[in-house]
Amino acid sequence: MIEAGMISADGHVCEPANCYTDYIDPKFRDRAPHIVEADNGYDVFVVPGMRKPIALGFIDGAGFEPRERKARAGSLKFQDVRAGAYDAKERLAYMDQDGLAAELIYASVGMGICMHRDAEYKDACMWAYNRWLAEMCAGAPERVFGLAQTAVLSVDSAIADFQRAKAMGMVGMMMPGDPIHEDYDHPDYDALWECAADLDLPICFHILTSRAGSIDTKPRGHALNSFLGIIRSIQDVVGMMVLGGVFERHPGLKLVVAESDAGWLPHYMYRLDHAVRVNYGDNMKGLSKLPSEYIRSNVWATFQDDATAYHTLDFVDYRHLLWASDFPHTDSTWPLSRSLVEQQAAHLDEAQKQAIFRDNTATLFNLPAAKASWRMELASV
Repeated sequence: MIEAGMISADGHVCEPANCYTDYIDPKFRDRAPHIVEADNGYDVFVVPGMRKPIALGFIDGAGFEPRERKARAGSLKFQDVRAGAYDAKERLAYMDQDGLAAELIYASVGMGICMHRDAEYKDACMWAYNRWLAEMCAGAPERVFGLAQTAVLSVDSAIADFQRAKAMGMVGMMMPGDPIHEDYDHPDYDALWECAADLDLPICFHILTSRAGSIDTKPRGHALNSFLGIIRSIQDVVGMMVLGGVFERHPGLKLVVAESDAGWLPHYMYRLDHAVRVNYGDNMKGLSKLPSEYIRSNVWATFQDDATAYHTLDFVDYRHLLWASDFPHTDSTWPLSRSLVEQQAAHLDEAQKQAIFRDNTATLFNLPAAKASWRMELASV
């Protein structure tokens, strides 16, 4: 039984038509991302400078069987998108149905914008989204919590973004997978990671936010093979940060990898250690510990339907596993989350369940739910 309901560490919004047009810097308003009707009648988000529009049916697809979802996506207009996908008060009914006490919110259209090649435009879009998101979350301030976006135009501007996000009540930072300058393990970023640790804002890398992990990347063989590339791009972020000594220099930095599952972590940790031992022995320059030890202490992973995640506890600290529902995306477990986790996590003890399905996320992101006085009368798992 999860006391007072589960917390989803990865939910999303379907950004409404005015998210960018009304909230963007006036300098960019004439080319703000916007919704248009596609040739075949359904609505899509168009982002100038990006090759493909984003179909709303891809964003608002939770709870539908594949055939039904495809038929709906082929005719979906914004007025038919469930209001819980963009309105916090309306979202509460969907959360209650799934047994959620609280939920963290990532962008959807903003995932693609992470890969935009115009840095200033990307920054303007992200701050439009942040302004809109802060207002959206204010509709349910004790249950819906936002992750701000930053384009990381420079280290100094990113530090300002982190500070503004904290002041706005955001609980973490959604990072682009591809930096503009060098890579994130470069010493130039040390001041930013020190800021993130000081503000206690986890840095969050979601799938589909780097060009290497894009669904547009042509896979070998069947198109579904591209899903493995999505996970690989997240592994690259973890390996880059660990082997680059980022956590050695900033032991208080908290890295979240989102929607890339967690069952792969033990083998990845083992292979990292193996690579270091084979090539450097136990003394790789810049690291005082083996790579797996940094992952255990500084990396958290979100997952939804990943039965293997619950069998990793001999290698991964269960306090670093963050369950999520992914509502309202097509890969979401809504509205069957409770029955699914009852089946997949039946072998765990009550303390492990309480941690994975609620307390880990509450503690990591400093949610009110982490306080003993915060309780919700909701159906429990």
